Amino acid sequence: MIAVWVALAGSAGAVTRFVVDSALRARSGSSLPWPTVLINVIGSLLLGLLTGAVLFHDAAAELLAVVGVGFCGGFTTFSTTSVDSVRLIVARRYGAACAIALGTLATTLIAAAAGLALTAVW
Repeated sequence: MIAVWVALAGSAGAVTRFVVDSALRARSGSSLPWPTVLINVIGSLLLGLLTGAVLFHDAAAELLAVVGVGFCGGFTTFSTTSVDSVRLIVARRYGAACAIALGTLATTLIAAAAGLALTAVW
């Protein structure tokens, strides 16, 4: 039964990502994929918070499976970051491609660690 909940949460995460990404791109005048970066950072922060809740506050492990693996897995979109980076390379925007690829990696790791740290002291 947990697999069904993970799948449903993943679907909800993917739909949420699409709606948020579409809204942010409509408002952004930038040719850089900042909405994708922001979505990945938010999802990583949420995953850090959930992981900390399970590790430090005895939250149900199923919560991490359903919301962490399901929703956050559907919400974040690291494959899109890769595609965006390749598109920037094809457009010969090498600096921007590196900034997006490495910046996304760094900021998502920091966000996940921050979420984990926040729940450790909470």
